[in-house]
Amino acid sequence: MLALRLTRGSHPAVQLRRLLVAVASAGTGFLLLCTLGYAMGHPDSPAAAALRLGWCATPLAATVYFAVAVARTDPATKPRPGLSAIGLGPGRLMAISATTTALACTLGSMLALLFFLHLRGDLTGMPFDGAAAEFLASDQPLPLPAALTLLALVPVIASVSVALVLRPRDLRPASEKGPARSYGRFGVQGRPGSRETFGAYGRFGARLRAGARGGGQEPEPAEQPAQQEQLEGTSAAAPATDHPDPSRPAAPREAPRGLPWGIAVLAAGLAVEAYASRAKDGGGLSLPGGLADGPASVLAGWVLTAIGLALAGPGLTHLCGRLLQSVSPGALRLLAGRVLMEEATRIGRPLGVVCAVASGGFAMTALYDADAPAFGPLTTLGLLLVTGCTVATLLTAALEAKHARADTTAALLRLGAPATMLRSAAALRAGALLALFLPLTLFVAELAALPLAGR
Repeated sequence: MLALRLTRGSHPAVQLRRLLVAVASAGTGFLLLCTLGYAMGHPDSPAAAALRLGWCATPLAATVYFAVAVARTDPATKPRPGLSAIGLGPGRLMAISATTTALACTLGSMLALLFFLHLRGDLTGMPFDGAAAEFLASDQPLPLPAALTLLALVPVIASVSVALVLRPRDLRPASEKGPARSYGRFGVQGRPGSRETFGAYGRFGARLRAGARGGGQEPEPAEQPAQQEQLEGTSAAAPATDHPDPSRPAAPREAPRGLPWGIAVLAAGLAVEAYASRAKDGGGLSLPGGLADGPASVLAGWVLTAIGLALAGPGLTHLCGRLLQSVSPGALRLLAGRVLMEEATRIGRPLGVVCAVASGGFAMTALYDADAPAFGPLTTLGLLLVTGCTVATLLTAALEAKHARADTTAALLRLGAPATMLRSAAALRAGALLALFLPLTLFVAELAALPLAGR
């Protein structure tokens, strides 16, 4: 009920993102149901049905990735001061976010089932003069358990992924972590040297403790520091708080460490594709939409290439920000480069995924046979789902980054920075990323298309 209340009372922009998740879930569920219909109509070719089901894994992964990005930017499930007092701690907020994602994906799956039944003619008459009867097996009864199992894949996988991504973590450094200890008669847990107050050692804490021990008499001022030190379990040399000094600038964020791994996986994928181009035999791979056929190892090479681009995206974004600040930067380049370095992890990974999808789409377009029939409706739906989900994930990550640096932007405006400079810095960041990732995408796409170009 709480998840439903938070969902109903959200901002229209948040509702729009959840609606897009439901639409993506509906499209993926419809593709899965069409795969079931093809398997029912062609019982003598289970390999082709399994291959169609395997191609549905890409839209499924894109939908789950988009659902996780929307859950990360949901303001209703952000931790706020005071929520733990009413039982809404990080674990409860994570459960609410996973439930909200499951509700949105379930709505999309139900819409997919209704549209599938409508095309089969189970609800009304056969639409489109029975054009969809061949691949939906309308002359056979629909196995409801199998259909519900396929439709449950998107809500279950998306909610579990959201729960894993948003699970509570201990962000303290390893040197500060230690076994929990109990102080006082109320069993307040904390670390040695930390100050778990809960309002007990504020203006009235020491006085209340002293009144409970000494029959309501207020201790002398000279005794209060010693009593507080004894109650808190700290020494006189221990710091009173672990919060950093707000007057000092924060330490610069470390560079993402996935760039070497991403380059290695990308090189491995290209090597697998090059080996597949020289292979004389091997299992055939039937690409959707009338594209060229080739060995099955090409698919493994494409998957490795996509993973490599996704892993290398944050490191390349951080490198792009560092290059912007090189060679005597001015205020504009310095601001644009620092923002790119700060948001490298948040922006780089979705950008790498978009580059992977773009390179794969470019390679498939280059391999398209002009004599073959045009893309079918299911292939077009799959391409639209993958492209739309990845681009929407990138835009959602950019919106999250904008909200994360809202305080910095407000501080710059208060200091007198013109709004045109902030817009110019944003345009400079976009141009720098485009100048780096566009040639990389075209290069990877050309290399990905080489194994099948001569076949």
